[in-house]
Parts: sequence; structure tokens; C-alpha cells
Amino acid sequence: MKNIGGQAVIEGVMMKGRKGWTVAVRGPKGDIHVKREGLAKLPKFLMLPVIRGVIALFHALFIGIKAIEFSASKAYEEEEGKNLNPFAIGFTIGLSVILGVFLFILLPLYSTKLLGLLFVSISESSFMFNLIDGFIRIFFFLIYIILIGLWKEMRRIFEYHGAEHKVIHAYENGKELTINNIKIHSPLHPRCGTSFLLIVMVTSILIFSFIPNEWSFIYKFLSRIILIPLIAGLSFEFLKLSAKMKTNKIMHMLIKPGLLLQKLTTREPDDAQIEVAVRALEEVLAMERKNA
Repeated sequence: MKNIGGQAVIEGVMMKGRKGWTVAVRGPKGDIHVKREGLAKLPKFLMLPVIRGVIALFHALFIGIKAIEFSASKAYEEEEGKNLNPFAIGFTIGLSVILGVFLFILLPLYSTKLLGLLFVSISESSFMFNLIDGFIRIFFFLIYIILIGLWKEMRRIFEYHGAEHKVIHAYENGKELTINNIKIHSPLHPRCGTSFLLIVMVTSILIFSFIPNEWSFIYKFLSRIILIPLIAGLSFEFLKLSAKMKTNKIMHMLIKPGLLLQKLTTREPDDAQIEVAVRALEEVLAMERKNA
């Protein structure tokens, strides 16, 4: 049984294996478009614990951008009769990164600094400072998820997210990939990127607590940027461990918040969306068999 991951995209699903990745997208005319791309084998030292999490993060971002670009071109290009502007795509990605840094790093940090002026216990304790900073970051993240969930197009992506999880569940349980076999499964999955983000936020509270409280605001901000790879690597290791130990009662309690959070980022898919997710999985499994 291959370890398969995935991602919802615009009117489609991306599936990734060890040998390659594919993305299946439903076009305006109802047909399914497929993109396939192989993956190069990484050196062994890049697969060491923690390091592999950093590589996986940047790999996922790189593939995710390419998958979204393909899905946008197939979902909208035929409808509008024009090509997507690469500059516009790059600008959107850059703006998203800046917005993410502002909302989830800079703004929580500055808000905590202001609270520290009102409550001495926050400003004098590194642990309290970073605990409050972490809680504010999680609060902003929840509000962000709820707000984008009100957007009609994003709700469609959340439905494809649910389809991706259901199909992977069916595959991991050795079920035939029929609509009826897939629909009975949960749209929540312990290896989901949503759970990963929550783990990252909790891990960041612990890591940032080691930052000296006497450091200036700018040093605290820059250290948060620099420590992102380490936090991502540690969070990745916990996510892999939680997937292996999902039947353990203690581990189940630890991953429960991540599964609950997924209720905001997944929706029940329809049969047509499940069909797209199945196509993406079948394509990546074919690549795995071909390159075995």
C-alpha cells in the first residue's frame, strides 16, 4: 500500500506519491483534464528526520503552486477563452505570502506586545508572552478559515478537499474505488495539511519560548521567520507519528483538535467531485506501478 497525499485545487484534486504527482480537474464542459509529472529521487541525507519535513514543506508548496496554476487554466481558460497571465499568478502568490506573514506572524506579535503594556505578567515572562502570541495566532487563523469559507468558490474547494480525503481513506482501507465505497468514509484525515498547520502553531509556541524576552520587537519578528523551517520539520515528524499511531488513545486525543479544525476546511462532496478525486488517485497509482 503506497503512502499517498493530496490537495484540493480549483475544480479538482492533486494526488502525490513517491514517484510522481497528478492533478485532475473538471473543465467547464464536464470533461476531466489530467496533468502528470514525475519526481526525482532525493539524496538520503535529505530524508533524515526533521530535515525531510522541511523538504516536504517546500516540495508541497512548489507542487501545490503548479497544480493550482494548471487547475485554474483548465477550470477558467476554456470558459473565458484566454490564457492566464503568469505575472498575475506570480503577483498573487507573492501577495499571499506577504499577507500570511502579516496576519499570522507580525500582527499576533504586535498585538501581544500591546497586551504586554497592559499586563506585566505577559511582558515579563517569555513563556506567557509566546503563549498569548500563539493563542492570538490560532484565533486569527480560525477567523481567516471561517471567513474564506463564506466564499462560494472556496466552499467548492473545501468539497474537493473532502473528496480527496474520502478517496484516500477508501484506498488505505483496501476498498474498491467505487462511489458507494468512498461515500461512507469520513472527509477528515489525520495527515491533512489543516492539521499540520495547527501542529505548526502549537509547536511554534514551544520553540518561540526559548527566544530571550529581552530581545527587541524586530529581533523577535525576524527569529520567527528564521525558525519556520525547524518548526515545520518538527511538526512534520509529529504528523507522521500521529498517522501511524491513530488508534492509540493518547495520540487520538492529541490529534482530535486537528480533526475538528478540518470540519471548517472540508465539506461533503458530490459524486462528480469524488469521480475527479478517484481519477487523480488512479493516475498517480499508475505512475507508481510504472516506475516501481
